[in-house]
Amino acid sequence: MAPPEPNLDLERQLLNSGFDLVIGCDEVGRGAIAGPVAVGLCAVDRSRVELIPPNGVRDSKLLSPQKRQALYPVVQSWALACSVGMIDAKRIDEVGINQALAEAALVAIAGLNVEWGEPSKVAVILDGKHDWLSSMLATGISVQTKVKADRECVSVAAASVIAKVDRDKLMILEHSRQPEYGWQSNKGYGSKAHFDAIERVGSTDLHRLTWIGNRDLHS
Repeated sequence: MAPPEPNLDLERQLLNSGFDLVIGCDEVGRGAIAGPVAVGLCAVDRSRVELIPPNGVRDSKLLSPQKRQALYPVVQSWALACSVGMIDAKRIDEVGINQALAEAALVAIAGLNVEWGEPSKVAVILDGKHDWLSSMLATGISVQTKVKADRECVSVAAASVIAKVDRDKLMILEHSRQPEYGWQSNKGYGSKAHFDAIERVGSTDLHRLTWIGNRDLHS
């Protein structure tokens, strides 16, 4: 049975409770052994949640590459603003994945082309149950964690789509430069062919050196 379509119930609830802006947040590339981690954001306000959300938007993992590409401009037109931040493999090795995720989110927040006044109440819906973001945020931004938010909340599903498209585009470009690792298909995740290539020709500056020994990762 197909999973239910995401909705705007939580976004409306937060806006009705006094928040001026709600930002859906999702990450892509957390479990990869090569390439950056990407954090996508999609911001909505009261005007946007009254619009019909993009038809077919889902967690990016449930969509084909063609569907994600088709949704990308639709999502950007629907949301008040969208942004993606990325942190590279070297930095992930230096600070660990949770700190890298938070730094990627800060890059994305800085890239949001939206103004909010002072004082302002901003809520971030963060997929999952672990809050890796609050400690890095300014006062006035509240993080609401929600398990399966990428499948239940439109803004988070939309954020996952734009993050996935942007990160995949980067990995495909890197594949054209270093095709032996198969990044066009595995996008930097730990497939057998990817590990075999590392054993055969070595690692690159795109590889997370602290992660290469973990063969329990899945794409």
